[in-house]
Amino acid sequence: MIEIIQADKFYDKKQALKEVNLTIKDGIVFGLLGHNGAGKSTLIKSLVSAHNLTKGKIKVDGLDLAEHRQAIKQKIGYVPDSPDLFLQLTAMEYWRLMMDIYGVSLEQAMPRMQEYLKIFAMVDDQNTLLSSMSHGMRQKVILIGALTLDPEIWILDEPLTGLDPQSAFELKELIKKHVASGNTVIFSTHILAIAQEVCDELAILKKGEVIYTGSVENLLATQPGKSLETIYLSLTGEEQQVGELDE
Repeated sequence: MIEIIQADKFYDKKQALKEVNLTIKDGIVFGLLGHNGAGKSTLIKSLVSAHNLTKGKIKVDGLDLAEHRQAIKQKIGYVPDSPDLFLQLTAMEYWRLMMDIYGVSLEQAMPRMQEYLKIFAMVDDQNTLLSSMSHGMRQKVILIGALTLDPEIWILDEPLTGLDPQSAFELKELIKKHVASGNTVIFSTHILAIAQEVCDELAILKKGEVIYTGSVENLLATQPGKSLETIYLSLTGEEQQVGELDE
């Protein structure tokens, strides 16, 4: 279980998170929704220790992140919102780097890696430089690197961006399988139809504050017959093009 307690984050004088309180149970897909600047990425980067909170606590399975950072990081597989990282490496060099960072041997990881290479149609791209790949291929490299480590918690920031339809379908199936085993997926997306399809519970953020947290089912019940998109726009009070939010 992940607990976010009275979390504040300032960048100089700008407050990006305001007294955020969330409880994310094991065995669910937890969605983070919000417009650009709502605080989603700041919250995710705080969870993966890329940022430190200005105030408040994050606990994972009862351990305080500030005191047990390394142990908690070993539990997390993180896919950032941009795959444009380590472009001078080949795919295999990137995967080996991730294994070294997490202390996972090639022998341990290879059976899982072979499975993901087939799932994401990357068998023939292991020695290709990331700099020569398309955005979607780089996204698949980052996904394989995170999932091969077999972490309990997947934190996926806009993971479907740039994926082809088959790969997007396969990732959604892997997410369902992962939580069915009692694990946790935190999933940020700006595509509300996908959030409605994939997420069990979610939090909606607006200007750094949580304006809704709970199950998708309960949120939909507040306005029967309305889509998640319609309810979301009603709660946030902002107009947006139907179907997809701005990055």
